[in-house]
Amino acid sequence: MPASRLVVKVTCGVESLERLNQAFTVASTALAAGVDVSVWLTGEAVWLAVPGRAEETHLAYAASLAELRDALVAGGRLTVCGQCAARRDLTEADLVAGVEVRGAASFVEEVMADGARALVY
Repeated sequence: MPASRLVVKVTCGVESLERLNQAFTVASTALAAGVDVSVWLTGEAVWLAVPGRAEETHLAYAASLAELRDALVAGGRLTVCGQCAARRDLTEADLVAGVEVRGAASFVEEVMADGARALVY
């Protein structure tokens, strides 16, 4: 039986640009295929939720991270780890509209839900 929800946790930032882009590409592809998608940004990945940051990154032969991020915000759910945001002095007011800040309990709830599949990059 196919998963009804895909939860993708991104644990790297631009220091691992190919892995970062792959996570966004897989999540966006699932979204385009009609899957309910939730992406969690942790560690240095949280910077991709700050306006202008994704726009500064470029990876040859890859889709724009800003465009992928915006598609995920529009059609899925994009969440920033609460502790990770706090360590970087970020609040929801600092993030792209539609991005939420939530804690570990919310992540566990999502990945343990019936029909959920989780990927970690």
